[in-house]
Amino acid sequence: MRQVILDTETTGLNPATGDRIIEIGCVEMIGRRLTDRTFHYYVNPERDIDAGAFAVHGLSREFLSDKPTFSHIVEELIEFVDGSEVVIHNAPFDLGFLDNEFALLKRPPFRGLAAKITDTLLDARQMFPGKRNSLDALCERFAISNKHRTLHGALLDAQLLAEVYVAMTRGQEDLSIDLIDYTVGTDASGHVKALPSNLKILSASNEDCLLHEKILIEIAKASKKDPIWSPLSIAS
Repeated sequence: MRQVILDTETTGLNPATGDRIIEIGCVEMIGRRLTDRTFHYYVNPERDIDAGAFAVHGLSREFLSDKPTFSHIVEELIEFVDGSEVVIHNAPFDLGFLDNEFALLKRPPFRGLAAKITDTLLDARQMFPGKRNSLDALCERFAISNKHRTLHGALLDAQLLAEVYVAMTRGQEDLSIDLIDYTVGTDASGHVKALPSNLKILSASNEDCLLHEKILIEIAKASKKDPIWSPLSIAS
C-alpha cells in the first residue's frame, strides 16, 4: 500500500479556540521505501502565533504573512494523500487540525481521504510501555540521527517519522536469514561433516541460565504477546 507520512505545525494547541495550521509536510513511501515525492507548504493562518508554539517551531506571523492560505493548497493536499495509508505521530492532534481546516472550507473531514490511519505514538506506547515515546525519544531508541533538528519542522519531522516507522515495524523479512550459507560444514554429497574430536564444549552455568531466563521474560512483557518459545527449566 502507498503510505504518506504526515506532520503539521500550528499556531497553538486547540483548533476549537481558533488555532490554525501553519506548516504541513508529507513524504511518500511505497513498499516501505521513500520515494522522491514530498508535499510541503508554509501556510498563512491569518492570526497571531502563541508564544509557546513559536518557541517550538520558530515560525512567526511576519514570516507566514506572504505564504498561501490553506484554501490555496487544499486541492494539492487532497491529490497527494487520497487513498493512501496516512502515518502520523499523535494522530488525534494533527487530524483535529486538518479536519477543522477542511470544515472551514465546508469540505468532508480530511481523515476520510485515508484508506487507513496509523498512529505511531499509540503503537510506540504498546511496544514500550512506561517509556518516553516522543519522536525525539524514538529516534534515540532506534539510533536515528536527529542532531540537525533544533526546532520542529513539519517536513523534517515527517522524514524522521518515516525512518522511525520503518524501524518500529521491521519484521523478520528484513533479517538476512537468506544470506546464510547452509552448505558450510557439509561434504560434496550434502552430509554434515564429522566435528573435530578436540572441540572444547562450554556449558552454560546456572547464573547464565538465570540471566537468559530473565531476558526472555522481559522480552515477553515488552511484546505483550505469548512467546513462541517454551518456558525454560532453570536449575536451582
